[in-house]
Amino acid sequence: MTVTIRPAEKRDVPALAELIGEIERFYGVADTDIQPLEERLSQVEEALFGSPPLAAALLVEDDAGNVAGLAAYSFLWPAAGSSHSLFLKELYVRDSLRRAGVGARLMEELRALAASRPGCSRVEWMTDRDNPGARAFYRSLGFAEHEGKIVYRMDPRTA
Repeated sequence: MTVTIRPAEKRDVPALAELIGEIERFYGVADTDIQPLEERLSQVEEALFGSPPLAAALLVEDDAGNVAGLAAYSFLWPAAGSSHSLFLKELYVRDSLRRAGVGARLMEELRALAASRPGCSRVEWMTDRDNPGARAFYRSLGFAEHEGKIVYRMDPRTA
């Protein structure tokens, strides 16, 4: 199967909103707890195409023109010294295309994006410790896990 990797466009918002629901289910979120489609549509559009955009995404498009995966990322500053980094927030490929090199192609596209951006010193991402498939995928690409950082998370709506 041939796939195309390209930047997300505004016309992709409905497909991305659907894919976000699929990603939530992949991570074990119950359908009753997944954000309603209308809210996802609004948030995807605001995140990728608002003023200013909060993030960017590369999409995987299959032979039939369906969105079958994504790499969602943002640039963060500062990274090393005064440089910035490309932070990969989500890498997802539909099951029908997994283990076909699509994830590796997305990682290479991200590397190329970072390399072409002046002042970008690194690409960074995280995965859950209890996600052996993702950890094995990144190891298969030659990436080592880094120890030393502890991730904290806060809900801004709670006191």
